[in-house]
Amino acid sequence: MIDNICKFLAENFSADFASWLLGEAIALTKIEPSELSVEPIRADSVIFLESTEIILHLEFQTEPNKNIPFRMADYRLRLHRKFPDRQVHQVVIYLSPSQSNLVYETTFNLGELSHRFNVIRLWEQPTEIFQQYQGLLPFATLSKTCDRVETLRQVAKQIENIADKQLQSSVAASTAIISGIALDREIIQRLLRSDIMKESVIYQDILSEGMAEGKAEGLAEGEARGKAKGEATATNQIALNMLRSNVTSDLVAQFTGLTLKQVQKLQKLSAKESKAPKSPKTKRSPKS
Repeated sequence: MIDNICKFLAENFSADFASWLLGEAIALTKIEPSELSVEPIRADSVIFLESTEIILHLEFQTEPNKNIPFRMADYRLRLHRKFPDRQVHQVVIYLSPSQSNLVYETTFNLGELSHRFNVIRLWEQPTEIFQQYQGLLPFATLSKTCDRVETLRQVAKQIENIADKQLQSSVAASTAIISGIALDREIIQRLLRSDIMKESVIYQDILSEGMAEGKAEGLAEGEARGKAKGEATATNQIALNMLRSNVTSDLVAQFTGLTLKQVQKLQKLSAKESKAPKSPKTKRSPKS
């Protein structure tokens, strides 16, 4: 979910990201990862934006990742193959504070091959940067702030002043989910208005995805009872997706129409499943 939110923000507020990362509000358009594929690319975790002169390659990471240096070098060569005349600016953005040396790595070395890329650790970035641009507001609570609660309170006021209601709801929903990395659900619920978020594109995407999954299951049974079961499954799936993204129980109940008791039951089920050990795969005996 965090990957999807970051991708949504980068693609829909590209000029804000360009102002932050490139120092200029350049209009950027999306490059489909499939255009660069020699072998499959993890399209869920990589964002490519382009102008006529520059390509901005973004990767958002919640945890340290030892494979990042190789991936950045790999993508850089793919980009050069496809767009040899473009400047390429690569940035890895780490969201959660970490003491790991991995979040400080900015080079990939292999023999005589050496490649450098940029790394941003959000917890070291001034909060003021993210309060200047609507598309960056959701990241403000993860920045270098002495009081994350007060920062979210200020962001909430800025969101309420956004005139475009669709834009307002999308920024609010993004802020609620991303802020869950650093703040408790109850605080987020108290400071962000749930009624603003209900019309967000992000929520509608979650809704559409969950309904599609549930209806597919219901239609497979072919009867009205099966369809009803499918719709119920869809609603539960939406609720689970939101809970796993740190959306508060009360908000989940408002968004899905489930009772708070039903949401809390799903929350306990999800927690139980996440703690359950995975069963080892059985090895097939060799054929005689």
